Amino acid sequence: MAIVELTDQTFNKEVQSPDAGVFLVDFWAPWCGPCRQLAPILEEVEAEIGDQAKVAKVNVDNSPETAGQFGVMSIPTMILFKNGEAVSKAVGVQPKEQLIAWVKEYL
Repeated sequence: MAIVELTDQTFNKEVQSPDAGVFLVDFWAPWCGPCRQLAPILEEVEAEIGDQAKVAKVNVDNSPETAGQFGVMSIPTMILFKNGEAVSKAVGVQPKEQLIAWVKEYL
């Protein structure tokens, strides 16, 4: 699989259904340096755990409603969802190993 791009229009359908499984959602923007730093790390995370959990991105400039709904104040912010519920949040660039361990807690 690949990293999924979500918008205000697609977020609820993809992530918030009761049988959606585990989603790692990255709230980001193209002008954000740390977000660009995190992007290749998330690709590696997706390559390792993509068969167990989905990795998605929400551009906060294009999808402000979704960012606001989850209280995203600074980016990058990553929120873990399990079966439609937000279960954990992390702000800032994280190492790949830490992200993988974080996701595995909820599998």
